[in-house]
Amino acid sequence: MGRRNRHKTFENLEVIDTGHKGKAVAKTSDGQVVFVDNAVPGDIVHAKSYKKRRRYYQAKPLEFVKLSEHRTEPVCEHFGTCGGCKWQNMKYEQQLFYKQKSVEENLKRIGHLDLPPISEIKASEDIYFYRNKMEFSFSNNRWLTQEEIESDNKIQEKNALGFHIPGMWDKILDLNTCHLQQDPSNAIRNEVKRFAIDNNLSFFDVRQQTGLLRTLMIRTTSSGGVMVLIQFYDDKPDERELILEHLKQSFPEITALLYVINQKANDTIYDQEVICYHGEEFITEVMESLKFKIDAKSFYQTNSKQAYELYKITRDFAEIQGHEVVYDLYTGTGTIAQFIAKTVKKVIGVEAVPEAIEKAKENAKTNQIDNCEFVAGDMKKVFTKAFVAKHGQPDLIITDPPREGMHKDVVKVLLDLKPQRIVYVSCNSATQARDLEILSENYKITQVKPVDMFPQTHHVENVVALELKL
Repeated sequence: MGRRNRHKTFENLEVIDTGHKGKAVAKTSDGQVVFVDNAVPGDIVHAKSYKKRRRYYQAKPLEFVKLSEHRTEPVCEHFGTCGGCKWQNMKYEQQLFYKQKSVEENLKRIGHLDLPPISEIKASEDIYFYRNKMEFSFSNNRWLTQEEIESDNKIQEKNALGFHIPGMWDKILDLNTCHLQQDPSNAIRNEVKRFAIDNNLSFFDVRQQTGLLRTLMIRTTSSGGVMVLIQFYDDKPDERELILEHLKQSFPEITALLYVINQKANDTIYDQEVICYHGEEFITEVMESLKFKIDAKSFYQTNSKQAYELYKITRDFAEIQGHEVVYDLYTGTGTIAQFIAKTVKKVIGVEAVPEAIEKAKENAKTNQIDNCEFVAGDMKKVFTKAFVAKHGQPDLIITDPPREGMHKDVVKVLLDLKPQRIVYVSCNSATQARDLEILSENYKITQVKPVDMFPQTHHVENVVALELKL
């Protein structure tokens, strides 16, 4: 007996919503959920499934019967293949609508929270070319289009410098123009690729773990700094010098030219030595009167302009009077802590990564801030009675955890400490809702405002103010 065909065709599916990870959601007449690739709410499509799960199908459109009024033409030639910017085909005002909707639904459905009216989402002034950090991968076996695969023509060039194809760890999409980072990003990436090919410099083979060129990172700042870091796999000084010197001569605007030799199985650089070839070891971001040194390993919000708006909202939600002792949890390199320092009595920033704390201390010294203290440690173990006795009972806690939210022990500490106000900044409103439900035992939510840091994607930040119940 032949294998049963599990692929199913759906006709006249109406896309009605966005769902998990920004997927376009349609429902059949019998209520079956179908996620349709590259569709927009309001589209009516014929589609064919390529994946079936117990609760849903994943499908590709065969024909668009009717196009949504919320559609727009994607600006990027790589849309639909590249894993980023999946909402490029949706008008920006609709992107904002669905981001705000997702925040509200998560807070209500997951957190079961009593909410005040949610403020209108803060839109991003720039909807393209807004990122200050991009990481690209080299490959000697680039992703081929279906047309190339089916063609009789021999593939002449298989080297690539770009992004991983979603779900394929060993396939890289070769980029021409990316609309996420301002110039000179595209010029640098394309010149690195051209020069490497012309000079027979080998691109990385992820399966064989061989090759010279592994990754390329480009970071920029609003004050004009440009950092370029090339990660090499093979340790070949002459070839390394050749491409680094070419970059130095070709792009005088590069203020920090760095490299790493990494022969690990993975390409993370956080445990690797970063070597400065030319210029400084860092670039500098400016926000109000503050300066923040950013090195190759530093975390900094990747949308600089919108990060300023996010921090202003955080400061407003804190309702600072001037006498406060503030704990800034998950402080990173201390950006929020220093941003509010001049308006409070003192700030204690806590972060698990020791290198980030050292950078926070360095930045505070640069900014001549003397009322910030920074402590490195596991968040759920730091808040002892001795810690509070040393630093003081907090009047205000600002917390900006990673996507997984706060550890339940940290949430319990906040309930025990009972600061008058908490401002919770989150890049994942689902885990934020989970934490807020626990905090609602002692706190009421007074303000909520989503912030769009990543246009053309489903991602959204959210800021929530909490006040201790009487």
